[in-house]
Amino acid sequence: MRILYIGEIVGSPGVFCVKSRLAEIKEEKSIDFIIACGDGATGGFGIGKNHSIYLHKLGVDAITSGECIYYKKDMVTHIVKASYVLRAANYPYGNPGRGWNIFRAGDQAVAVVNLLGQSGFNRVHLNNPFLMIQNILEKISEETRTIIVDFHASTTAEKYTMFYHLEGKVTAVLGSHTKVLTADACVLPGGTAVIAGTGRTGSRYSVGGLDAEIEIRKFVTQIHEQSRVTWGDLELQGVVVETDAEGKAVGIEIVREACEVEDHDGAGNRQED
Repeated sequence: MRILYIGEIVGSPGVFCVKSRLAEIKEEKSIDFIIACGDGATGGFGIGKNHSIYLHKLGVDAITSGECIYYKKDMVTHIVKASYVLRAANYPYGNPGRGWNIFRAGDQAVAVVNLLGQSGFNRVHLNNPFLMIQNILEKISEETRTIIVDFHASTTAEKYTMFYHLEGKVTAVLGSHTKVLTADACVLPGGTAVIAGTGRTGSRYSVGGLDAEIEIRKFVTQIHEQSRVTWGDLELQGVVVETDAEGKAVGIEIVREACEVEDHDGAGNRQED
């Protein structure tokens, strides 16, 4: 099986990248199943109901998230019935949505688990992801051996600890949240594909997909200002994980696909923005 994971989609530029390139990438790379991190799909912070539905229609089979999952009010109610949208499994029990699900890819089953790290997230206080995943695997392993874990975490130390914690137990542990595509993709000896940063889908000429001038001012002045997405140098980033019949990873490949858009100004912003 070949599984495409799309790095965090940032705003309408990121959604545009998926719309313009996903079908072509799926065919060229013989993709069987598609996962995308949608934690910034709506304005760069969170994902709304309409964007989740649209991305699903474009061909994204599973949408993962992070600390921004409940930022858009309509997602709080929509996630209950949208089985393809995942929130972190280590959110409090009873929170809307689900932290993992088992999907079908043809005649094969694929489990996707969403976890949130504990370092650097001051607005949320979640259960220990290292303990939570052990309980989840006891249930999932009875149904499929192909298990993809999206670990939405801030630090490489926490991500690498999770990599080795799950080595040989899951197909892949893919790091998200930092919106930077890292150069450490590999398959561990136990057959688990890992990468600390799966990148972002949106503007490369930016600060995490957001307007650089605004983000600079926020750091310099310490005054809050609303961030804005930018359209400069668009790229769809992520990885392709290849598995064998036993659910072990046999390869992981970096994906970087440029996306052309014409109706923007010299700063990389669409005219209507």
